[in-house]
Amino acid sequence: MAKHLELNGTNVIAEHERGGSVRSLFWPWAAGNISLLALSYGSFFLGFGISFWQATFAAVIGTVASFVLVGISSLAGKRANAPTMTLSRAAFGVKGNLIPGLLSYLIFVGWETVLVSLSTLATQTVLSRVGHIDHNLSRIIGFLISAGLTIFAGVLGFQMIMKIQRWVTIATIALTVGYIALTMSKINWQQVHSIHSGNLQGFMGALIFGVTGIGLGWVNSAADYSRYLPRNSSSRGVIGWTVFGASVVPIILVIYGAMLAGSSKDLSGKIAADPIGALTTLLPTWYLIPFALVAVLGLIGNAILDLYSSGITLVSIGLPVKRHVAAAIDGVIMTIGTIYIVWIAGNFFVPFQGFLITLGVPVAVWSAIFVADVIMRKKDYAEADLFNPSGRYGSWNFNSLALIVVGSIIGWGFVTNTSASWLSWQGYFLGVIGGKNGPWAYANIGVILALVIGFIGHLLLARKSIKKQEA
Repeated sequence: MAKHLELNGTNVIAEHERGGSVRSLFWPWAAGNISLLALSYGSFFLGFGISFWQATFAAVIGTVASFVLVGISSLAGKRANAPTMTLSRAAFGVKGNLIPGLLSYLIFVGWETVLVSLSTLATQTVLSRVGHIDHNLSRIIGFLISAGLTIFAGVLGFQMIMKIQRWVTIATIALTVGYIALTMSKINWQQVHSIHSGNLQGFMGALIFGVTGIGLGWVNSAADYSRYLPRNSSSRGVIGWTVFGASVVPIILVIYGAMLAGSSKDLSGKIAADPIGALTTLLPTWYLIPFALVAVLGLIGNAILDLYSSGITLVSIGLPVKRHVAAAIDGVIMTIGTIYIVWIAGNFFVPFQGFLITLGVPVAVWSAIFVADVIMRKKDYAEADLFNPSGRYGSWNFNSLALIVVGSIIGWGFVTNTSASWLSWQGYFLGVIGGKNGPWAYANIGVILALVIGFIGHLLLARKSIKKQEA
């Protein structure tokens, strides 16, 4: 096992360690986004009061658009052979990168906790039905399996992840096809097509939910998986294989999930409480064990990527430990968060949506700034200066930090967050477009505004400084 332990952290990957082809990017991104949670997203999309066809368009547009951002961010890894949160120092300063680093860490921890929680709940549902095992004992078993596998692979690192993700992808696709074959008879086409079309605001809300819930959270880890590629790898290939691997299966699953949810109001209600476990109600008992396998593999494949990148991020913001130690620390935090969601919180979707909206706004600003920064740079990064506060990238880039502050303030002002009483302060600018109960209240356009502010703002404010850095 020791030979598989990755010792690289925030450093630039040595020339002799770089290899492989851009096609290898398909496996981690496919495995990280093949989760059956995407089926439940179909119900979440319809929850915005839109039709099946509107949900389909929102899923396709939101998923592909968000992963194009991930693909562009992956270019930075290929060009500098360093992790995302190391390369982000070029846009924020070596010390200033602490702010986006903390934001990224929170989004990683949140996602890995959510994914392990879902895996735990899904395993509990299956074990209770198949083995008639005590409800709480089933949860404990599911928790130990899910958290254990995630921490194991996340701590060992890149080589182990790339091996695991290939088999996770193949197994999960095969078992997912089996799920679709067994549940297709549950679709009521007449009922699905009878769902009334929603308004523009509802469609925008679903599209933005797709952006924040499917792809946007991966931008801050994109370079982590392309940094081992040779620098002469095709840039189009890096973007293309990232977008294709990450998008193709989630789009199919979201559309199919919308068909299932549109056919049964009862299923939609159950999904809000237990997004994965609710899907088992459509299956014959004999397929529950394969279902548990596909559910756990898909969710854990996703969680592994988050835990791995969160460990790197923790080191990048100054924790003086090795990457694998940081990943282990993060595993402990994830474990505590999972216990809260599974054993204390009563409803999954409410805290999940609140988490996505609240952190989604500043992360959207950071993502847009990073993508704009990658696009504007014509030369490779100066490797040594990424670790030197006195180098060309400086210690603090206050323009970029100011964009995060301004973008977050404006973004939060145009979202509605009723997920918890302590989040009700958001939406303070909605009065200019109809108020918190108006037609645009739940469209969450603040996320789009945050993206625009970050991208356009950095194009305007950083162009001269980047030219100077590259001179």
